[in-house]
Amino acid sequence: MLLGASLITVSALLVYFVTIINVGRARAKYKVMPPAMTGDENFERALRVQQNMLEQLVLFLPIMWIFSYYVSELWGAIIGGVWILGRVLYAWGYYQEAKKRMVGFGISSLSIMALLLTCLYSLTMALVGSF
Repeated sequence: MLLGASLITVSALLVYFVTIINVGRARAKYKVMPPAMTGDENFERALRVQQNMLEQLVLFLPIMWIFSYYVSELWGAIIGGVWILGRVLYAWGYYQEAKKRMVGFGISSLSIMALLLTCLYSLTMALVGSF
């Protein structure tokens, strides 16, 4: 059923949706109208948070689902939850100042590495065991 992976997916997409809304709010507040992608530094940080979240989702979602299916649904949800926490901390820090994004970046990066490396190991062992 993979309820944990589904809840994490919806939560991650909700966080992403909030970043989209924040870009729209920043456009209006700092008067950076489309199609402009540069302007006030505060707008650019909001845009960068949203773009980085999108970049990370492309890697996170498939590997979290593969992990949840082949390794552990519970641990996939736990590590996925840690990843979401990292992304929220990343956004919160980056909105304030670019230097403050690093803690959240580190947490989310370590989460992805844990998912990816565990999947690689588990799938390799399954493949070797099938011979």
